[in-house]
Amino acid sequence: MAEEKKNEMNGHAVSETIVPAVSVKRDFKDKFRSFLRRNLLVILTVSGVLVGVGLGMMVRTMNLTRAQMTYFAFPGEMLLRMLKMIILPLVVCSLVSGAASLDTRSLGKLGGIAVSYFLVTTLIASSIGVALAFLIKPGVGAGALNTNSLDLESVTNNKETADSFLDLARNLFPANLVSAAFSSYATDYKTVAVGNDTNGTILYQKVPVAKDTDGMNILGLVLFAMVFGVALRKLGAEGEELIRFFNAFNEATMVLVSWIMWYVPVGIMFLVGSKIVEMEDVVLLVTSLGKYIFASILGHIIHGGIILPLIYFGITRQNPFSFLSGLITPFTTAFATCSSSATLPSMMKCVEENNGVDKRISRFILPIGATVNMDGAAIFQCIAAVFIAQLNNVELNAGQIFTILVTATASSVGAAGIPAGGIITIAIILEAIGLPTNDLSLMLAVDWIVDRTTTVVNVEGDALGAGILHHINEQELKKQKQHDSQQEEAELMEVKVEAVANVQAEEETSPLVAHQKQSDYSAHDRADEKEGAESVL
Repeated sequence: MAEEKKNEMNGHAVSETIVPAVSVKRDFKDKFRSFLRRNLLVILTVSGVLVGVGLGMMVRTMNLTRAQMTYFAFPGEMLLRMLKMIILPLVVCSLVSGAASLDTRSLGKLGGIAVSYFLVTTLIASSIGVALAFLIKPGVGAGALNTNSLDLESVTNNKETADSFLDLARNLFPANLVSAAFSSYATDYKTVAVGNDTNGTILYQKVPVAKDTDGMNILGLVLFAMVFGVALRKLGAEGEELIRFFNAFNEATMVLVSWIMWYVPVGIMFLVGSKIVEMEDVVLLVTSLGKYIFASILGHIIHGGIILPLIYFGITRQNPFSFLSGLITPFTTAFATCSSSATLPSMMKCVEENNGVDKRISRFILPIGATVNMDGAAIFQCIAAVFIAQLNNVELNAGQIFTILVTATASSVGAAGIPAGGIITIAIILEAIGLPTNDLSLMLAVDWIVDRTTTVVNVEGDALGAGILHHINEQELKKQKQHDSQQEEAELMEVKVEAVANVQAEEETSPLVAHQKQSDYSAHDRADEKEGAESVL
């Protein structure tokens, strides 16, 4: 209990309240408890990474067999399976409900802003990648480095650049929605005999043929879900039932996500630990490809730590780092899983709950961003392309550099949001500028290092994009409200009521109209009116 002590000051009795130290301690304990309650998941997730590193270093000394490594990685594999399980319902339901809840005009406007933001940031990221590759020169002096010296398997990719972009268009419109949930279209080639030449030798041609590859076609599902949501909105009352179904499905999926989130720290611990156990000769890789790794991570730090926050601040005039501080859990998940798609569930939850982004905005833009916005991937792909050129002593001209920028920006849209998904995209860039793809295995050897910061930058770009769209939407709503109130005022100003100096007129006139009437009349009229009113009273 607080005690009151009376003192005299200038002849007046003043009572002082003495707060016991116990209550201060209790306040501190309460604050600490509430802080822990709010940030427990973040603390556990970050601890999971640190414990995973220690556990991996410890288990590494045990010289486990391949089978034992697989068993050790099992809890981490379970996390990835859970996150991937939730992607399909989350993407489809969130986009259908998001597109249906937004007005068609605002949908088009928001979509336009989102696409512009994604393209501009990816183009900036590609430029940073190319600039850093020419400044740091990771491939210069590494000509002796080849696949055999590091005992790496060769990676081949014989896909034509034109076919890569045609596959992107084909995947936008899947022939079968059910198969799009577990496979995507990819061009393969077969050799066909087309006749004989003059010497009787059989002539062969390489013909592109359709082939389904394992992996969800998220691009096609995203486009279908958006268009389907708009179609439901157009139906009006008839579409309400189905919109409510998708909304309920979406909410139920988010509940599942909140349950899975509590398993994330355990899964991350074993994911990180198993990666450290599986590492071959890290020292040799880092010394051989150190400049390439350094250039890639530096590019990610510049883009994620400076460029993206500056864009966010320039548009919203708000502190970007306070916005990002609410997203530590998804960033840690991105770092551990190396998958933008797997990070989507936790990103949606944190953006809505911690940063107050409108659900309609986040559920519309984040699934699209996880599919098409790959800033981190664009940086390391451009550095890899220039690195391989320097490795093969090829001088890149202005046209080839421009091709790298455009191809990296465009092809990152179709890059799979999965671990090592960007390696295939590098092959497209190399084909476009006429470089050999046999050095891709070098990228694959250190991809597990670079891919972590890549994914963090990818999801950061998505989150800040959602924040920017939320801010623009709020500003538009404010403008609309101001415009509506001004219109109401203008309509009221047009109301003209003739003042009749009799009892009936005075009774029927509202105070608002009476006030309006007084402002419109001259001073002489007002004086007469006052007399009339007094006489009535």
